[in-house]
Amino acid sequence: MPNYIGPDRIIEKKQRYMIPCLYHFYERPMQIVKGEMQFLYDSEGNKYLDFYSGVSTINCGHCNPAITERVCEQVKTLQHVSSIYLTQPVVDVAERLAEIAPGKLKRSFFVNSGSEANEGAILLAKVYTHDSEVLALRNSLHGRTQLTISLTGLSFWRTEPNPVGGISFVPNPYCYRCPLNLKYPDCDIACAQEVERVIETSTSRNVAAFIVEPIQGNGGIITPPPEYFKEVKRILDKYGILLIADEVQTGFGRTGKMFCMEHFGVSPDIMSVAKALGNGMPIGAFITTDEIAECFTRPGSSTLGGNPVSMAAALATLDYIEENDLPGRAARLGDYLRSRLIELKNKHRIIGDVRGLGLMQGAELVHEDRSPAVKEIDIILEKLKDRGVLLGKVGEFRNVLAFQPPLIIEKEDIDQVIETLNEVLVEME
Repeated sequence: MPNYIGPDRIIEKKQRYMIPCLYHFYERPMQIVKGEMQFLYDSEGNKYLDFYSGVSTINCGHCNPAITERVCEQVKTLQHVSSIYLTQPVVDVAERLAEIAPGKLKRSFFVNSGSEANEGAILLAKVYTHDSEVLALRNSLHGRTQLTISLTGLSFWRTEPNPVGGISFVPNPYCYRCPLNLKYPDCDIACAQEVERVIETSTSRNVAAFIVEPIQGNGGIITPPPEYFKEVKRILDKYGILLIADEVQTGFGRTGKMFCMEHFGVSPDIMSVAKALGNGMPIGAFITTDEIAECFTRPGSSTLGGNPVSMAAALATLDYIEENDLPGRAARLGDYLRSRLIELKNKHRIIGDVRGLGLMQGAELVHEDRSPAVKEIDIILEKLKDRGVLLGKVGEFRNVLAFQPPLIIEKEDIDQVIETLNEVLVEME
């Protein structure tokens, strides 16, 4: 066995040499040393079924040979020259994205992360509209740069003491805890109507864009009603405001379609992607229409954005997703996962709500008065880890179990997770 230093020494070095804002899961964490499709392994040889995918990143599985081999070949051939030189992989990925992106989205700009993609999307919207203000949703998370932190509607992520101005927040479509104290479907999608109210009362009406996650991932797997985005788009079009879809977590098959906005029958004006596009390689992009792209003519570049290695990973990833119909697989297995989670909800009072699409499902944990079960979720995650299952936790109060596995999982893997979670919940009761 290799000479791994182990979790204690890693934590010691982390505390000494890394900025303390970087946290980790678990009271007794492990050192992860190997990945193999839906499984991870630690330095002690323990095997874990990964149901979080590096936060919706490893859609095609850890170290998938079909992707890894092509990345290794590219590294041995050409690793980097920057976008000031011509290379083929970057234009090939741009062409593939144009083929699969919804609506008229066609032109791409490549960067290294979702934060950069969202930053670039906002910049493009401002250049195109000549407006400066932006709308965002409560409970959103859009990145770790100064602007994207300011666009984030979760207070514990907003570490910037002087946030960027010109941003107004809209109530999110959180039906389980409706911010307007209404009940779907009798509410007539009042949360969508609030977009117009915010435009009229909280802005100068010089609004360039409304940036949204189709399903709010870090915010708690918050999934809008089916008609929400159509009504939002109607309002935005009335005021000449662009819709930016942040598909960083939801893209590339995760929700049962290639992109989540396809579920809602709405095509965004700009779309940001990252994470699963590279299946673990650093990558991001924002994509827009011919018309909007034509306004962005002043010099722009990204030193590492579009580098041949990340582009080779993207091409291999897109091939694997399409050849294995991972969106269709996510839809089928997602329906099964959801049905099993609802079974658990009917057995255990601590599960207050189950929501999501495809293989992006959330189970909100609550007390009998529906207050967030904050302490309990950490105990549950620890017990699951000790039994070889890894889940995420998200939400404003971090009380939502996040089920976001690699899309290559089997039905038996879902059964294992559900049965293990049931054992833990019974034990805690």
